[in-house]
Amino acid sequence: MKLPELRELAKQLGLRGISGMRKNALIDTIEAARSGGEPPAGVSVRPVAKASASKTESERSAENGPLPPTESAAQTTTVSDAKLDADEVRGREPQGSAKGQVGDLFDALGIDEGVGRRSRADRAERSDRAEHTVADDESVIINRRRHRSGDSHTRGRGRDERDDRSRERDRGSRDHSKVRDLDDILAALPARENRPTRNKRNRDEHERDYRHNSYDRHDHEGRADRSGRDDRRGRKDRRSNRDYEARESRDDFRNEDLVPVAGIVDVLDSYAFIRTSGYLPGPNDVYVSIGQVKKYGLRKGDAVQGTTRPPREGERRNQRQKFMPLQSIETVNGMSVEEAIERPHFNKLTPLYPQERMRMETTSNQITGRLIDIVAPIGKGQRGLIVSPPKAGKTITLQNIANAIAKNNPEVHLMVVLVDERPEEVTDMERTVQGEVISSTFDRPAADHTTVAELAIERAKRLVELGQDVVVLLDSMTRLARAYNIAAPASGHILSGGVDAQALYPPKRFFGAARNIENGGSLTIISSALVETGSKMDEVIFEEFKGTGNMELRLSRELADKRMFPAIDINASGTRREELITAPDELAVVYRLRRLLGGMEIEQAYQTLVPRLKKTPTNRDFLGAITQTMLGQQK
Repeated sequence: MKLPELRELAKQLGLRGISGMRKNALIDTIEAARSGGEPPAGVSVRPVAKASASKTESERSAENGPLPPTESAAQTTTVSDAKLDADEVRGREPQGSAKGQVGDLFDALGIDEGVGRRSRADRAERSDRAEHTVADDESVIINRRRHRSGDSHTRGRGRDERDDRSRERDRGSRDHSKVRDLDDILAALPARENRPTRNKRNRDEHERDYRHNSYDRHDHEGRADRSGRDDRRGRKDRRSNRDYEARESRDDFRNEDLVPVAGIVDVLDSYAFIRTSGYLPGPNDVYVSIGQVKKYGLRKGDAVQGTTRPPREGERRNQRQKFMPLQSIETVNGMSVEEAIERPHFNKLTPLYPQERMRMETTSNQITGRLIDIVAPIGKGQRGLIVSPPKAGKTITLQNIANAIAKNNPEVHLMVVLVDERPEEVTDMERTVQGEVISSTFDRPAADHTTVAELAIERAKRLVELGQDVVVLLDSMTRLARAYNIAAPASGHILSGGVDAQALYPPKRFFGAARNIENGGSLTIISSALVETGSKMDEVIFEEFKGTGNMELRLSRELADKRMFPAIDINASGTRREELITAPDELAVVYRLRRLLGGMEIEQAYQTLVPRLKKTPTNRDFLGAITQTMLGQQK
């Protein structure tokens, strides 16, 4: 029963002050009033007068006509029967003294007890039928719910719940629409002792329904998951196909836009560039990431060929992206990328003394080369220094050496590096030398001088790693050291002449790279050094490099002032371990000539050797003539 119905029952029992009670407390109060007990605090009982009962009876008789005696007595005993029926329905039949109280109540009301029993039996029968009807309705609803489960379980469950709620609302509206008397209210009141059992039965049925519904829901969800996975797999396949087609079209589009690029790799701290316009930075250089440097095994000075994608028409380049990025590399120094990774490192190669000679003699009128072959022969892997005062002809000497190497040793890769020189000398060198000319004129900053020199020597090292013979002619080492003294950060240790001690290390590293490599390959460096310039700095630089070379060719200012060219100081020039690159018969003649010219002055020695050298077409003829002269003197 609902709380309003219980309150109506309490009012019919004459209970007052129950408006604030809860349902459980109200049921206990009604039971106490029926059993004749004391009501709780705050609740008063108003006795039901016989006049009211007779009035009710008279009203009913006036409305419905005269009633039979039995029915009239049954209606008169409504209150007492209601109390007893409530005890019977709730299973709390009073024992012993309770029966006496019921009998006294019937006697006080003047009601036949037999008639009351029959009325109670009829009402109990009606209550049982109502309970069976409700139970049947519940079983029908449960069966209907079970049969409606499956794939449409969620929709069926919602529809059943809506039907149940509508049925309950209809039943409730019908119950409220008719006038309910005390007998009907007591008959609908559930038994208190049977309530736990019924609640347990309802819970069991609810759990069975929940498990059944959960099984159906899981089955439905499993099928939905499988179908969902199939759908996702299908979408994934379609998406992968679309992505593959898009990648193919994008790759084709990119391949159409790719432009070949070639140049020298310049590796910096965290990135690299491909210098496409020479050895100096230019606007068309290609950016190379440090990841690509590691991927392809690139080293500073590598000559690479690859591809890049220039910006298309209408596409603006990012402000931070000043250079085009490298897309791929095809060859490294003419080799594949796999072969380039396996090449040895230059620093791990074994250096030896020069063992193969490079002839400087070309024609009979080229006295410079012929004189160098006699007084300071040059071999592959030589580290030579041309010590010259200003205006002594060092640049002409370097040109003659370069032309002689290009003519007599075409297999050698020739590189001429001009640092801090005059532009007209650069042009003259490019036109007269058949080799690679790398220059940085004096009107450029010192950083460009150092960049050119470092990249050139690294390029030479990469060629030596491939087993090639390389010759580098540098003009001049003094000016390169000056450039490093300006561009390099100050170390705080200053030598005499204002030379930073740290600024001399890079030129030494450049000059020390010259070596003859065991089992093939050589790097020959012939550099010029300025002396007698009146600068203390130049003297310090020369002194630092004085003992590092294994060949020295000294030019004389005295001979240059008298216009005696080539102005070579014969007695001051020479080569270390020249016996390794000179034939024994020729070496014996050179030693005798050296002993003869050793006691003469610079000009006297020059006048003794050079005129006789000009009279013979070749050095072999000259040495043969000297040998005949010596043999005649001995006879």
